[in-house]
Amino acid sequence: MTCKKLIPGIGCQNGQAVSLNQRQNCLEDDLLALSRHYSDNGADELLIRDLSQTDEDHERTVLMIKEISRTVDIPIIAGGRVKRLEDIKKYLYAGAKAVLLNVADEDNVDLIKEGAHRFGGEKIYAYIPEFSFLERAEEFRQLGASLLVLDCFGEEDGLLPEYTLSDLLGHHMPMLAFCGQDTPQSIASFLRAPQIEGVILTASGQYEGNYMNMKQELKQRGIGVDTFESEIRWDEFKLNSDGLIPAIVQDYKTSQVLMLAYMNREAFENTLKTGKMTYYSRSRQELWLKGETSGHYQYVKSLHLDCDNDTILAKVKQVGAACHTGARSCFYQTLAQKEYRDTNPLKVFEDVFSVILDRKEHPKEGSYTNYLFDKGLDKILKKLGEEATEIVIAAKNPDPEEIKYEISDFLYHMMVLMADKGIGWEEIMEELANR
Repeated sequence: MTCKKLIPGIGCQNGQAVSLNQRQNCLEDDLLALSRHYSDNGADELLIRDLSQTDEDHERTVLMIKEISRTVDIPIIAGGRVKRLEDIKKYLYAGAKAVLLNVADEDNVDLIKEGAHRFGGEKIYAYIPEFSFLERAEEFRQLGASLLVLDCFGEEDGLLPEYTLSDLLGHHMPMLAFCGQDTPQSIASFLRAPQIEGVILTASGQYEGNYMNMKQELKQRGIGVDTFESEIRWDEFKLNSDGLIPAIVQDYKTSQVLMLAYMNREAFENTLKTGKMTYYSRSRQELWLKGETSGHYQYVKSLHLDCDNDTILAKVKQVGAACHTGARSCFYQTLAQKEYRDTNPLKVFEDVFSVILDRKEHPKEGSYTNYLFDKGLDKILKKLGEEATEIVIAAKNPDPEEIKYEISDFLYHMMVLMADKGIGWEEIMEELANR
């Protein structure tokens, strides 16, 4: 079954979150925190609508989108103030997976072709402000748009009318639809249309942004949505003498082991339902939603079962500290240790990069890194170009050791450039993951 998407839509104006259907209604001063909330609580993607009225506010919104893309784990769709190709590029370079182009503006219709040619059609969505523009859907497809986004805020009761459903059957382009109300009935009326891949919802409503709850309601109505479903039944787990199964918890990005706890059946099923790690407290003899009192929730990214079916491995996004002592991990006491060289690629990159950043903040006499920073961007770029050429020359030689040496030199100078431009490894990894 194809999973339909739930996409919160948030307007951005003067750095604040604004309701899309009531554009003067500020929802939250901290747009970043609101975006994180939706990402952590079951949203599949996130729409940021740029409602800026000035170029200055537009630039502020682009920077806000960039900050959000660094923080959330779900794709971002952006748009709202596109006047030229450069605006499309700004949204995409800020981290958006796709950009909305309002087809009510004929200049934007021309930009569809230009944007699709430059960045790829999968990054260009045609925003349909009125149903009458559906008559031109084939034109937008041929120009390069990969998806239509229907604005249905004006529909009575927030429902998709029957005549529109029949109209949609004549179109083959995938679509998203703005939904005027976030009730299961309203959402289901949209998602039953086969061409509609997801709905865009206003950032408010009875579910308070908890899309995991909303998805459970939609599942009961026969709508396929992305939820946690265990491929192995609880009855197949091998439990201990207390009827519990241990769960080892890791940070999903760093693989750091955070803690060990236990689950009973109810805790396991609640974890699947909510997307938050829930355990059974052996000391209190009750369910324990991690973070319920401290706010240090563990948002599930994946659950795995070992070969003996007697231990769960949970990979989570940890908010704050996992340990009751305030430590990030419960395993902070060293018992025995032998020195070794860590060659984990990302760890090595991060360690070298942290040294470069430290040199930038705390210059050291005689440091080659500080020499590059002192000489400036042109010198860094010159060295980077030279090292790239050295890689090409080394690749033509039979000795593999030489190319390893030259690639290492190139990567070092690339990290100096990253530090100079304020770009971190996590941003690079996010961009590669998006591709």
